[in-house]
Amino acid sequence: MLLLGAQVLGAQTPANVKCYYTEASDLTLTGKLFPDTPCPYHRVDTVKYKGFTKKENLQVRESSGIAVAFRTNSTIINVKTEYGTIEYPMNTNGISAKGYDLYIRKDGKWVFAAAGARGNGSEDKLLTLIKNMDGQMHECLMYLPLYSEVKSVKIGVQEGSVIEALPNPFRHRVAIHGSSFTHGSSTSRGGMTYPAQFSRNTGIQLLSLGCSGNCKLQPYFADVMAGADVEAFIFDTFSNPTPAEARDRLFPFIEKIQAAHPGKPLIFQCTIRRESRNFSVAAEKFEQSRMDMADSLLNVACKRYKDVYYIHPDATSPDHLASVDGVHPSNYGYTLWEKSIEKKILRILRRYGIK
Repeated sequence: MLLLGAQVLGAQTPANVKCYYTEASDLTLTGKLFPDTPCPYHRVDTVKYKGFTKKENLQVRESSGIAVAFRTNSTIINVKTEYGTIEYPMNTNGISAKGYDLYIRKDGKWVFAAAGARGNGSEDKLLTLIKNMDGQMHECLMYLPLYSEVKSVKIGVQEGSVIEALPNPFRHRVAIHGSSFTHGSSTSRGGMTYPAQFSRNTGIQLLSLGCSGNCKLQPYFADVMAGADVEAFIFDTFSNPTPAEARDRLFPFIEKIQAAHPGKPLIFQCTIRRESRNFSVAAEKFEQSRMDMADSLLNVACKRYKDVYYIHPDATSPDHLASVDGVHPSNYGYTLWEKSIEKKILRILRRYGIK
């Protein structure tokens, strides 16, 4: 009993522990569409790629989908952040919007370890993400904020311990472009987006470019996809555009990307069924028209273009309780979404040697 007590005490982090800090970009960043942006935590170089609205310009600079992989034997992990612009979505947890979500690999699987964020007005102050760890070497994966632009992320570990880059734990480079669903709206923490869950479950790296409310098959987003060094594409591009926008823009969007990436798969998802249509006649009519247009367009596209595919995700639980606001799924809803597409996407990717 005395020995057990000593072991537990030894794992506790002293109150006055001294830490040293390492910039996250000096470790391993995963989930990043372009590895060479001037700010390492931006998803797109907005000097190189033009055409974005003011809102879109901010969104592609936000760090949604990016995570840092490292190993450490520290008993404590601190984070210091220098923010640019921070968004405060009404339907999204503050931890998800501006905080961090930590996973540790155990028995070959990524297991949730900690999550946190500083309160409004104190975001630039030190965040202790986890303490009183056992002092053994652990492989860590820490997701960055979904709805914030970050200029610097420094990870602190106690003096005398080790922190070092972990080889990228994910394989391949698959772009995923979409709406607020892909961006992570209504999640409680960054690692619960459906692209993040897909990568942890399959080991295949999804490079997320979700742009909440602004994924409408715009030609300048096709330019971004055309310039990305990736092996395949997944799209959630029917959740934001009107049926007319989808009809006018889809085929030129496909053709521009295929011209730059011949022979690579383009997997389109229909938008999910939104719970807001349950008792609203107007919402029911509009949402069904959106889904019908997607079905009609992709029926043609899959016949007209080689390497184009169409799948239907499902984020609806049998009790209809997996929604936060009638539009966006809860964490559980995003888990349902990921499970509904995982086998379908893996089956398509295997045809192209992406395993």
